[in-house]
Amino acid sequence: MAYFVYMLLCEDGSYYTGITNDLVKRFRAHTQGLGASYTRSHRPVKIVYQESLPDKSSALKREHVVKQLTHAEKQLLCKAYVPQS
Repeated sequence: MAYFVYMLLCEDGSYYTGITNDLVKRFRAHTQGLGASYTRSHRPVKIVYQESLPDKSSALKREHVVKQLTHAEKQLLCKAYVPQS
């Protein structure tokens, strides 16, 4: 089962990074205040990055790498991101 590493841009300009196997459902949960505690106090605006990985283990490893990036590095990652059609 494929998993996604994703980043949300929040109202205050911060980024939230997470993983899921259903991106639409997870984003909806975040916007309804049912997601992570971080997104309850830093309301998400939009998905700015997503990356598909083959399994949960790979997604967790990639999530860890992305979370270690600085804010500026996350901005560059989002800027370079081209959505899949």
